[in-house]
Amino acid sequence: MEITFETLPKAVTTLQESVNEIKRLLLERSNEPQPETDELLTVQDTAKFLSLSVPTVYGLISKGELPVMKRSKRCYFSKVELLNYLKQGRKKTFAETASEADNYLQKKKGGKAL
Repeated sequence: MEITFETLPKAVTTLQESVNEIKRLLLERSNEPQPETDELLTVQDTAKFLSLSVPTVYGLISKGELPVMKRSKRCYFSKVELLNYLKQGRKKTFAETASEADNYLQKKKGGKAL
């Protein structure tokens, strides 16, 4: 599109609308939760992150309980994998357990309410 003196106001208006739309999209995107960036942790970092002692971390490694990457004699941990490991140990609340029990019983009774 060729801009002339006569079309300049319309071109500026179009440009301003485009900039406003880009601003809106950027603001929308900045409000979204950003995915956690992964970080490699050493045994000492992992112990600190999990609030455990270093020997306890080595014990969990030997039992195969912690997700670990080994390179030569060194152990490395993915922070994201450690968070997932912690989330797997989450216990359900009494309300969640009761709700699941109710749902199970309703299915067993053929969908009839108790």
